[in-house]
Amino acid sequence: MQEQPLATGRLLAYGAPALPLAALTLPIYVYLPAFYAQELGLGLATVGLVLLLARIWDVVTDPVIGILSDRTPVRLGRRRAWVLGGTPLVMLAVWTLLVPGGAVGWPYLLGWSMLLYLGWSMVILPLNAWGAELSTDYNERTRIAGFREGAVLLGTLIALTLPPLLGAGRADQAGDALRIIAILVLVLLPPTILALAMLTPEPRVRRSGTVGFAAGLRLMAANRPFRRLILAYLVNAVANGLPATLFLLFVEHVLQAGDRAGVLLLVYFLCGLLGVPVWVRLSRRFGKNRTWCGAMLASCAVFVWAPFLGVGDAGWFVVVCVLTGLCVGADLVLPSAMQADVVDEDTAVSGAQRTGLFFAVWSMATKLSLALAVGLAFPVLDLAGFSTDGDNAPGALIMLAVLYGLVPVIFKLIAIVLMRGYALTADRQQNLRKLLDDSVEPS
Repeated sequence: MQEQPLATGRLLAYGAPALPLAALTLPIYVYLPAFYAQELGLGLATVGLVLLLARIWDVVTDPVIGILSDRTPVRLGRRRAWVLGGTPLVMLAVWTLLVPGGAVGWPYLLGWSMLLYLGWSMVILPLNAWGAELSTDYNERTRIAGFREGAVLLGTLIALTLPPLLGAGRADQAGDALRIIAILVLVLLPPTILALAMLTPEPRVRRSGTVGFAAGLRLMAANRPFRRLILAYLVNAVANGLPATLFLLFVEHVLQAGDRAGVLLLVYFLCGLLGVPVWVRLSRRFGKNRTWCGAMLASCAVFVWAPFLGVGDAGWFVVVCVLTGLCVGADLVLPSAMQADVVDEDTAVSGAQRTGLFFAVWSMATKLSLALAVGLAFPVLDLAGFSTDGDNAPGALIMLAVLYGLVPVIFKLIAIVLMRGYALTADRQQNLRKLLDDSVEPS
């Protein structure tokens, strides 16, 4: 049952589009709100509400795109067709949103944000599903996810560091930074999409049956490995979302090292990139579930010390960034590879290959986790009397430190407990693979 490993060049072609697409996530959130609120004069409250509405739209479109990409019977390839169709929307929206011409209002921000989110989902959701279908091998799926998520980390690194390197690193230069990111995306996205389309095959559909929406949801809810995995992933994503949301506040107000925030982010993501091949190799020996739980436990052992750091401890915080950064590669690669195995469980039961829908639900869980992190952190900080403008009482700073370092540890420990008894092991996946290989249908 051992498959031949996919060629490295083919995996590079598959993962390459994730690099420019990564520039549209964290880097944009760093610069876009400040640019529209301050430089274009829309105000923080208006920008916050508009971006929230756009994000709600984004969550609604995800399952629609997932379902449609599963059911697109074209000779070009169902995943390939959606990726190619979404790319022009991304390119148009990126330039228009990030480099607006003249005065703009909130309808401009809302409309182009919605179009960008739509195009992004049309590309990234089929891309993730495509990767899950590239191989039926338990370990090879981890390698595929490693190439894609490694490109995500590298793209995030480039997009965060390029503006400061080109002289657009100050807070009042958000517009210049967004222009640089837009050019980066427009230059890199077309050739990487072209390489993907030309060099990455779409495997045959193993089961071509269809399931009604309501019946499909019931089958998804009855999928025990999926339930356990998605819940653990959501809890762990909240654990990751809290420090991501509070990072700048923690560095500025607790460590009082705001001038080093960029360097610390660089260290964190660089270590995340370096850790990816390590976790891929470890998962081959110990399995995806055990390796992921081990990585979360290691992260807890390091991050639990973060709340005890204070002024003058920036050096120790570098150690925290290095060690937790190494662990974040496991959070990105291993659950995604496990999700590909979970789809096999559904395909065997439902008779339909619904990879796109499963990864759409995965995307929705990611976005929900970020919303939960913000919804938990900011109201609690407000109740503690924390202010971003002036001096804070010791109690407010302690609450910030606890939310940044201790609460995420608790969430990660819960995720580890949830993954105990996860039944979709390599042996179970191999049995599913034998069952599905006996009923391969032509695309």
